[in-house]
Amino acid sequence: MFTKNIVIVDDEPITRKGIQRTLESWSNGEFMIHIAESGEEVLRIAEEKKIHILLSDIRMPEMTGLQLLKNLKAKRMSPVVIVISAYSEFEYAQEALRLGVVNYLLKPVGKKKLIEAIEAAVQVMEKQQRVGMIEKVVDEKIINANAKMNSTKDTIRLAITYIDRHLKDELTQKNVAAHVHLNPSYFSVLFKEQVNLTFSEYVTRRRIQRAKELMISTNLTVNEVAYEVGYKTSKYFIKLFKEIEGVTPSTYRKTNNEGIF
Repeated sequence: MFTKNIVIVDDEPITRKGIQRTLESWSNGEFMIHIAESGEEVLRIAEEKKIHILLSDIRMPEMTGLQLLKNLKAKRMSPVVIVISAYSEFEYAQEALRLGVVNYLLKPVGKKKLIEAIEAAVQVMEKQQRVGMIEKVVDEKIINANAKMNSTKDTIRLAITYIDRHLKDELTQKNVAAHVHLNPSYFSVLFKEQVNLTFSEYVTRRRIQRAKELMISTNLTVNEVAYEVGYKTSKYFIKLFKEIEGVTPSTYRKTNNEGIF
C-alpha cells in the first residue's frame, strides 16, 4: 500500500518531538511521522508528498496555524487537521472549525487524548479516501444500469449480481444465462432492454471499473490487475482500458493516485 503521512508543526521543539515519539509508537509503521517548525516548512513538505493528517499549533511566528490552513486550502490541499494550542479563546476554535479542523486540543495534550484524536482523524481520512475513490472510478453507464435495478426483472438482477461477483472468472453470455435459467438469445435481448447495455458492454465496463479501483488502491502491477479482473493477457486489457478511459492503466494510476494517497 501507499505510505500515509502525518505532519506535526509546532515551533516548540520539545512539543513536536514528544508528539512525534508518541505517534511513531502508536502508528506501528503504518504512517510516516514528519515534524516541521513552521508553516513555511509544512508548505514545502506538501509540495513533495501528500499530507494525510496535519497536527498544527495555532500560535507560531511568521505564519499562524490558521494562516497555514488557508494557504493549504488555496493550493487545493485538504489534509485532515487537528489544531493544538495553548490558547482557548473561542474565536480561534470558531475560525478553525470554519477551515475544516476536525479537532481542537489544548496544551498540554495527554497521550490518551492525542491518540483518540488521531484515531478519529484516521476515520475521517479513510471516509474521504472512499469518497475520492468512488468519484474517480465512477462509470456513468454502470451507475445508470444500477439505478434501474429496482425496476429490473429479478432474473437480470441475479445476472448482474453474478457478474459482479465473478469478474475474475470467465464470463460468457451462455454461462450467465444458464445461471439464471434463461435461453441465451432471450437473455441477450432482455439484458439489453433492462440495462441499456449489451451483456458484453456491461461486463467490459464493470471489469474496467474494478480495474480502476485496483489501480488506485493497490500496488498490483498492470499484469496482476488484468488477471484480477478476468483478462488473461495485459495487452488486450490495456487496449480496452484505453478505449474506455482514454489513457493507459499506468497513466491513470499516476494521475489519480496523487489525489487520494
